[in-house]
Amino acid sequence: MKYMLLIDGDERALDETEREECYGESWQLAQELKTSGQYLAASPLHPTSTATSVRVREGKRLVTDGPFAETREQLGGYFLIDASDLDEALGIASRIPGARLGTVEVRPIVELAGLPQQ
Repeated sequence: MKYMLLIDGDERALDETEREECYGESWQLAQELKTSGQYLAASPLHPTSTATSVRVREGKRLVTDGPFAETREQLGGYFLIDASDLDEALGIASRIPGARLGTVEVRPIVELAGLPQQ
């Protein structure tokens, strides 16, 4: 089953050196998951200051700068994995460096027939 691991945290919690170390650990985890056949995709996100939100109301597109909601934690990145079950996905989520300072939300993917493949 495929799982999306959403990494949330305070984007100001790490200085540049700590952020690079986190990226390095995440890269290593991605390599290990690739070797085991569980890796599908992963990436950090740029800060929320670069975000743009889109809403459609009454048929009109509304575009605003920034994230949709003001929160103490921001979506900072993700892993998309293939795991045999939720327990295995939770084990992988606990290995993500962002779990030490923030939260990793684990959600199963709904696979819709007919969607384009990579």
